Amino acid sequence: MKQLLLIVTLAGEKIALRTDDVQSVIELEVLTPVPCAPAHVAGLSSLRSRVLTVIDCQSSLGLGRAASPEPGAPAAVVVHDGHAYALLLDSVLDVTEAQSEPAPVRTRPEGDWARMSHGVVETDVGPLLLIDVAALITGPEEARAA
Repeated sequence: MKQLLLIVTLAGEKIALRTDDVQSVIELEVLTPVPCAPAHVAGLSSLRSRVLTVIDCQSSLGLGRAASPEPGAPAAVVVHDGHAYALLLDSVLDVTEAQSEPAPVRTRPEGDWARMSHGVVETDVGPLLLIDVAALITGPEEARAA
């Protein structure tokens, strides 16, 4: 069976997330800032009585902070090391199948895309960067060093 991928846009780029990593796609309602949190942590939100740490994926990529999300902003809910996170996205587009295994990233795009990915996969809509959810949650180098 081929790997299913969720196609989304992040920082204006069309990318893919493994559907196995994503529990659900939601629209964030309320975002509560967290004082002294790393810059890539946008705040906290809730989903069915469960607290979600909201990750500013654009900041994780080293591309600056995303605009404050409006109510209804799309996010992918993931669980990593037993904790629930909401990954802020620009948009959610579709679901497709991977047509290949991830291959190394051969270009040097602006931001930390290569470190935040498993590589590039071929799909029905062309090649897409397959994002590493754990790396996005961990954040940029500065956050890991703190």
